[in-house]
Amino acid sequence: MTGKPTRQPKYLRLLPDSSAGLFLTEGLLTGEDDVKSIQLDGEAQPLPEEKRFRWDGVRDLLEDAMYEFGETRTAADAWLAPRLHATLRLTRVEAADPGLWNYLALGVAPDYVHWRHNPSGERPAEPTAPVPAERFKGPHYKQAFARLWWTAELFRDGPDYTPVVTACGIQDILNFAIRLEVMDHRPTAQAVVRLLTDGTVRTGRETNALAAAVNAAASTLFLDALAPDVDRNPTDIRAWSDGAEDAMPVNRRILPGGPDEERTPKESVEILAEQFRELFDEAPVRGSRPVQSGD
Repeated sequence: MTGKPTRQPKYLRLLPDSSAGLFLTEGLLTGEDDVKSIQLDGEAQPLPEEKRFRWDGVRDLLEDAMYEFGETRTAADAWLAPRLHATLRLTRVEAADPGLWNYLALGVAPDYVHWRHNPSGERPAEPTAPVPAERFKGPHYKQAFARLWWTAELFRDGPDYTPVVTACGIQDILNFAIRLEVMDHRPTAQAVVRLLTDGTVRTGRETNALAAAVNAAASTLFLDALAPDVDRNPTDIRAWSDGAEDAMPVNRRILPGGPDEERTPKESVEILAEQFRELFDEAPVRGSRPVQSGD
């Protein structure tokens, strides 16, 4: 079974897509082979030697996730997403570089990718199937670690990661909602979480129906005008990133704090939550029984 890389450098690196593809062999995807980590590091590009990019800091976090959630792998997402976000302390520009996520998947924790995304999931008695290559190198809503970081980024409420835990509790948020540009509007993301929290939306199919309805209506709702957000100061993120040098490792039991940004205006969230409830009432949910006359 694919294991921990034999080469353990001090700092993370960037592995471009063109180089990452060289290591996505059939043996790796089926879990029969290890990554040739020495060769991989030769293909990778250096990152700044900063504490937030320490190889062992990220590796230790992922090992703790595998230990803590050995029997409930999908539950690891809600635990890991805020902690990965708070450990790396990336700007969005840095997070947009797929080279970092390629390196995490292949140069830091290919065993985690297998553990979390083996198609047999939590049914180990079933025959092992290859892990999809997009979990190692793929779009941000599919790649094993990018999907977690971006969910944390889009659904955190300033420094509060509590909404991230809620969002990650439904896999369809990770698989579908974070690919929608409308989720970059913070009041929209928080209003969706509000409907998850109050029980209006409960299942993955209902989440997909809500997200599709919100996305379709966004152009007519004029979200920024209807539910304005506060102006965000980019220096808050930079200060948070710089603060990594003096930060302790993220707590494994208590939810960490994120960037010290202003929270989403409550009034805007409430306005959109009410709008989205109305949209959801009319949204078709796949697999639900259509209402018949006389019901």
